[in-house]
This record gives sequence, structure tokens and C-alpha cells, in this order.
Amino acid sequence: MTAAEISRIAGVTRATVSNWRRRHDDFPAPSAGTETSPLYDLPAVQAWLRGRGHTSTASPTEELRTALRLLGPGSGVAARLFPLVAAASRRTPKELADLAAVPDDQLIAQAEKTAGELPVAVPEAEPVRYGPDDVGAVRALLGCVREAGAQAAVDVLAERELDEGAVSGVYQTPEGLARLMARLLPAGASRVLDPACGSGTLLAAAARQGARELYGQDSLPVQGRRTAVRLLLAAPEAETAIRVGDSLRADAFPDVTVDAVLCNPPFADRDWGHDELAYDPRWAYGLPPRFESELAWVQHALAHLEPGGYAVMLLPPALAFRSSARRIRAELIRSGALRAVVSLPARAAYPLHIGLQIWVFRRPEPGGPDRTTVLFVDGESEQRDGAAGTPSATDTATAGAGTRGGSRPRRSGLSSSAASSAPASSPSASSFDWAGLTDRVLAQWSTFTTASDAYADEPGVARAVPLVDLLDDVVDVTPARHVRVTAADIDPAALARRVHDLHGRLAEQVAALTAASASGGWRPSGASAREWRTATVSDLARGGALTVLRAATPGTRGSKGGATPTMDRPVITAQDISAANPPSGGPVDVPADATQPVAAGDVLVRAVAGGGDGAAMTRVADERDAGALLGPHIHLLRPDPARLDPWFLAGFLGAEDNIASASTGSTLVHVTPGRLRVPLLPLEEQRRYGEAFRRVYELRAAVRRTADLAADTAATLTTGLTAGVLLPPDAPNSPDTPDHNSA
Repeated sequence: MTAAEISRIAGVTRATVSNWRRRHDDFPAPSAGTETSPLYDLPAVQAWLRGRGHTSTASPTEELRTALRLLGPGSGVAARLFPLVAAASRRTPKELADLAAVPDDQLIAQAEKTAGELPVAVPEAEPVRYGPDDVGAVRALLGCVREAGAQAAVDVLAERELDEGAVSGVYQTPEGLARLMARLLPAGASRVLDPACGSGTLLAAAARQGARELYGQDSLPVQGRRTAVRLLLAAPEAETAIRVGDSLRADAFPDVTVDAVLCNPPFADRDWGHDELAYDPRWAYGLPPRFESELAWVQHALAHLEPGGYAVMLLPPALAFRSSARRIRAELIRSGALRAVVSLPARAAYPLHIGLQIWVFRRPEPGGPDRTTVLFVDGESEQRDGAAGTPSATDTATAGAGTRGGSRPRRSGLSSSAASSAPASSPSASSFDWAGLTDRVLAQWSTFTTASDAYADEPGVARAVPLVDLLDDVVDVTPARHVRVTAADIDPAALARRVHDLHGRLAEQVAALTAASASGGWRPSGASAREWRTATVSDLARGGALTVLRAATPGTRGSKGGATPTMDRPVITAQDISAANPPSGGPVDVPADATQPVAAGDVLVRAVAGGGDGAAMTRVADERDAGALLGPHIHLLRPDPARLDPWFLAGFLGAEDNIASASTGSTLVHVTPGRLRVPLLPLEEQRRYGEAFRRVYELRAAVRRTADLAADTAATLTTGLTAGVLLPPDAPNSPDTPDHNSA
């Protein structure tokens, strides 16, 4: 391990590690590397740290990553550890601790025996053999399963194998998206296939919906093992069959038909087998063009369905309008196979820069009912509306104006009454609400499938479009094209009232921003910056100045399993910290370890840094947060108020340099709370700094609220003017009202 890794597990700076090397003769000597970049033996360093009372501040997942890295590339240990994860998940924490404590030779023998108990459901994982070099990784794995949960260990192993194989473009389907896709299937779907199963997220979601026969295939062996273990953990009673191979070229289930298919297939794959599969019987709707691999996956899914079975697939938005795909789109529509298209906001899933779409298919039944319409749901507008709610039939009078999500204005079906009652700081302004989006999409889908001919459109949100209207020259099935708000949906008087209300709220918010940005009282520290002694959060915790009540593990949804917390409490999300929102989460946001309620004065720290967007990394819980549970990716620190001021602590913990020095990763930057540093100042001086940091936080919140309202106002005015329901104001000093019809 490097000096940087030593500093991370010890919770100190690299300079401290250098001092240890110089000042302590018993500090372990380098075992490899170079003079300028020495490498140290991990067990020797850990023993030295324990001897001096330094407990590791690295999370169990980080310790497992370190142990795997020490074995070097090509060791293959990550692949061999998958069955041990599944077997270890069946042991109690005490049994795992006892196993990890045995001598090395016994540990290897016990680990092989334990892994051998795994059923043959894991492809290419038997027989399992471990050697003396694997001891550190096996101990770290057992600790990770015991402390962070089996799924966290599976994800770390897969991450290592993908890195060793130099595999790029492999992303996990978000849990919230998987849950939405699975719930679009009919309730009786018992046999489910995912022909590009990846990490197994979609099949696990199907199992939670009641599926009991799960079939999966992936071209990467590591993903096959990952899925198999995941399903053993998530659905131990289900029958699973996971295979490795190219589903299009070498279908592992050629004679299997299922009730449903869930799939997030590869996008833009030019080497999907166009030439060798030209006469494949799966192409019932036409040979997919060479550059339209997604249409090959769509027809592969339909070919595996029983008549009347459903396929729900995540597809790129360009598939909805590209001319090369027009002919097959038309056949899917004409046959009644395409039932719905739902657009998602950008950043809902990888690739993050585009808004993907969920397409729902149903295999036609011979002699079945004619399907005359396709449902389109603009999930982008729904997500931007957030928690404000879905408009009623009468609310659509002012559809077309609403709140901003992220950094771009929106099309919206939000009603005047709903929008005006939602404050700019509400969750609708900036949080990504998977639970709310799922409920609204399912409400439209349920109504449509119950009585598609009687379905009532919701302008700006959802619309059932007759097939004949879709079969034009372009056959464009982009949801925004079909559900956009038209002038006929907007009541001019109601929109004018909404504009007046928005202007009033914006003026109030600008005044609040002006007050928050008052510059009085800020003074220079002197000719140079102040210097002070600092301590890490780990040091402060050991001294009793604060307690780390929860150190979240980024990327996992729980630690030790157990019962789900009662959901009579609000849930704080990481987005709430960024946007200064009150708790906005729902049941989907509650991880298994969210058992510690928040108290006023607690310091909340986001576990994943925000990528330079200027969003707050920390916040002090107040009375509105008291009693709430923590969503995923949040660290919870409780300072002793007699020794630490909460806002002082939050301010210094959230500093950009502090976050950078306590973080790992590049794309996703994970914050290790024990490594964050805080100046050692008297309590009275802490309170002065704390009051200043509180003012800075309020300024940041006021800026976001003002920006949200400004964007909302601009979008509403633009909609009104372009739809012809608002008139431009009279020119200044104009004596007469112009004749607007003269043009």
C-alpha cells in the first residue's frame, strides 16, 4: 500500500505519515516500490497502527478495495470471492467475526468449505480454491459482509473485476428506475427474463414484485456472477438461471418464453451481429439496421414473450425519431406491440447527459383485441413538477408553467393552483423524486391499461394517441412531441393571475436575497491568513467531542439488513442538504441502516461530493428536521454542544479543500468523514464562526430559491406569449392601446 493509503486508513494527512517514518524506528520499512514511491505491507502497517492506538477510519468497503489492490492485477481473487459472499451472507455477524479471527491456514480451509456450500447458480464459480496470498482479501471480505452488507461486498468485487478487465461503459441501473420498470409489469408476471442482466438490478426488482422464475444472460462473466449472487441474496426462494454469453448471437434460452422481459440493453452497438443474423426468425418486424442495435434487442425481447406478455425496456431517446428506425417503429405501432413510451429526466440513469425513455411492449395475441392507441407520458415534466402534484382536469387551464428542476426550464402540465402553492424551496424545485415519479407514471399506466379507449388525456403530462396519428412520414414517438401543452389547454385569465402571483413572490424573494447578501461586518484577518491547529473527525470522536452516529457507505442501500424502519417519519435526502429543502424523501429513500433519527443540532454531511456545482455539502439539522430518518449517502455527526458549535463544525467540514482531502474517486467522489479536519478553537470563537457560516448557508439557499422562481416566471411568460394567451405589456408612455389584431 502507498503512503496515501496509509493516511486514508489512519485518518491522518500524508505529512503525518512522513513524520512517522522519520521519527519512529519501528515504523514498517517499505517492502516494494521505489525510493520516491515506496509501498508498504498492509498487515505490518495495520499492526503498527493498532499498537499505537490508531483505529482505521476507512469504511469496510474501502478496506476490501485496498486488500484487493494489494494482490495486484491478474490475481483473479475477485472472481473467486463471489461465492464466498453469498455463503457468508447466511452467517450471523458473530459467526463471521469468529471466522475472521482464526489463524491463516484455518481461515483458508474454512473459507473454501463455506464457499463450497453455494449452489451451482453462480456461473463459472466452482470449484473455489484460495491460497496463502488471499488471506488479507478473505478477512477484508468477511469484515465487509459483516459491517456493510453482502451486496456492498458484491459491488466492490465486481468493480475490481471490471477494472482488471479494462471494461468501460458498464453502469448499474438505478434502484429507483428498476423499481419503476418492474412495477409497469402486470401483477401476475411470474417468469421474467433480462437478456442483458448486468448487475441484476432489474431481476431483483422483478423478484420484489413477485416473480419466482428469473432468467438472465450477460456477455461479461463478472456480471453473470454478480447477478447470480445478487439474486441469491435478494430472492433466495426464487428459481434462477443465469448464463454468460452474447444474447443476440448465442441466446442461452432459445426455447424459453416468459411472462415478461425487463431490459436495459447496450446502446449504439455497431457490432451486434447484423450480417450473421440477417435471416434470424426473431426479426418479425423487420431486419434491424446496422446502426440500430436497440431494435435487435427489442425484437429479441418480443420473441421470448408468451402472447400477451409484456416487455419493459430502457432505450435512448434518438430511437424515437431516427429515420433509420422509422420502418420498424411503424410495424411495432401498426401491430399493436408498442403500448407506451415514458420519457425520463436527464441524469436519471447513465449516460447522464441525455434523458432516456422507457418503452413498454406487449406481444400481440392471435385473435386478441385491437389496440388503437399508444400512451405517452412526459416524465421530464413530471419530475420537474416534483412534489407539487399532478394536475386535475380543471387545473390544466394554466398548464405550461411551473418550477425549475436542475438548471433548465421546462415544459409542464403543472396547474396554477398546485404551482403557486409550492414554495420555491420545496422538493419540487430541485430534488429527484423517484417515488413521486413512479406513482404518477403508474397512475397514468394503470388508467390506460384498465380502459384505454376511455382514457382521459392530461395535457402536458400524458396523452393516448391514436395509431393513425402516429403513422405519418416520420413516425416520431418522442413523448414531448405528443403531450405538449397547446393553447387550447390554457385559460388566459388564469395564466395572467399566475404571472402576477409569480412576480409578487419573486419580488419578495429578491428582497430576501438582498438581505441575506448584506456585506457588513466582514473584515480581513490581517496581513496574512490565520493559522491554527486542526484535528480530524476521528480524533474528535475519540476525545468525545462528537459522535459519528452513521458513516454512510456510498453506493449501497444498507449495512446489516434487518427490518425496514417504520415509515411514519420524514426522510432527509442528500439533495435536501444541497438545496436547503425540508425532508422530502419517501419509503424508497430509506436504506436498511436508517434507524437513527435526526436531532436538532446534528451535522449532516453528504457522502458523495457534488462535482463542483457549488451545492452545500453540509448542514445543521433544525427543528423541522428533528425526528427525520436519513436517506442514503449521508453521514450523521452529533457534536457535544459544550465543546463544539454545530454551525462552526458544519462550515469547516464542508469547505472545498477539506472535502477534497478526505475524498476518494474521480467520477463519483466519496467522502470519508473521519478524515475531515476541524480547527481547534475556543467555544466562544467557534460560535462567532458558526454564526458566519449560518449566514453563508442562508445566502446559498436564497440564491437557489431566487433562481428557481426567476426560471419559473420566465418559463410561464414564454409559454403565455408563444401560446397566444398573454399579450405584451403596453409600451411606456403609449397614449393608446394598440390594435393587436391589426397585423
